[in-house]
Amino acid sequence: MAGSAAPETDPSDPGLLSGEALMGLRHLARRGSAPATRTLAGLPGGIVTRRRGRGSEPDDVRLWSEGDDMRHIDRNATARTGELHVRTHHDERDRAVVLLADFRPSMLFGTRRTLRSVAAAEALALLGWRVVGDGGRVGLVVGHAGEPTALRPAGGERAMTAITGALALAHARALDAAEAADPPLEPLLTIAASLLPSGGHLVIASALDAPGRDFDHLLTLAAEKLSIRLILVSDAFERARPAGLYPFALPDGRRGTLDAGRGRPPAASAEERLADYAHRGIAGIRLDVEAGPEAYAPLMERLDAVL
Repeated sequence: MAGSAAPETDPSDPGLLSGEALMGLRHLARRGSAPATRTLAGLPGGIVTRRRGRGSEPDDVRLWSEGDDMRHIDRNATARTGELHVRTHHDERDRAVVLLADFRPSMLFGTRRTLRSVAAAEALALLGWRVVGDGGRVGLVVGHAGEPTALRPAGGERAMTAITGALALAHARALDAAEAADPPLEPLLTIAASLLPSGGHLVIASALDAPGRDFDHLLTLAAEKLSIRLILVSDAFERARPAGLYPFALPDGRRGTLDAGRGRPPAASAEERLADYAHRGIAGIRLDVEAGPEAYAPLMERLDAVL
């Protein structure tokens, strides 16, 4: 495979990720968004609130009116006209966001619609299109069994073209190494943090399987300098797995049977894991693999509001 071009994929294969399909999500990402969305912020959920404060970017100068804050009087305009003028401001939206996609072997799994890794890429692409559409800058870190991929934050359609192509290429390489063991996620945090200024935004899409012994500690430390959000990818089989024997097939053609015995202790639910991270100041959402991009779009709109 030459250069860094995205590989050609068969869109009918649920295990493959198409850069062209991720490019097509830009229209879905912008559907239903309004200018007001860019001035709202809140926790992902049913309540959205306006950002507090007057913002940091100058917006306009107008005549003073009753109720205006005297601290906002524009001295130059007032002196020039002999009448009180105030300067208004708007919130600065030049955001730097790094998208972290987990394509490690444990993410190459799915029982409905597609693989967890593909669902993660779809959600991140939707979010990326929203960010660049509002004038922000987007970067990328992808982890798999090989060398990680890293792109510095940049703006505009050119940045998203590079990101969607990099996602597709990294996913193809991940499938080639599907039999390897999961490397830890800690190095990816270090790479992502190096791409962002203090106060930047990191969005991690992963099922967080075997993240590494020090992952939670490093994530908590990173949250002191960065705004971190989690997209916890969840397959239907994980949420409701009755005991029994389950046949499976691996990308290399091998087949076998998984024994989901009754005696095993239940794993923590996605909601419990998200609540645990929320207590550390790291908010997140659950992403159901089977739902698809149409359902992901409003979730990413809500997530975009807090970045």
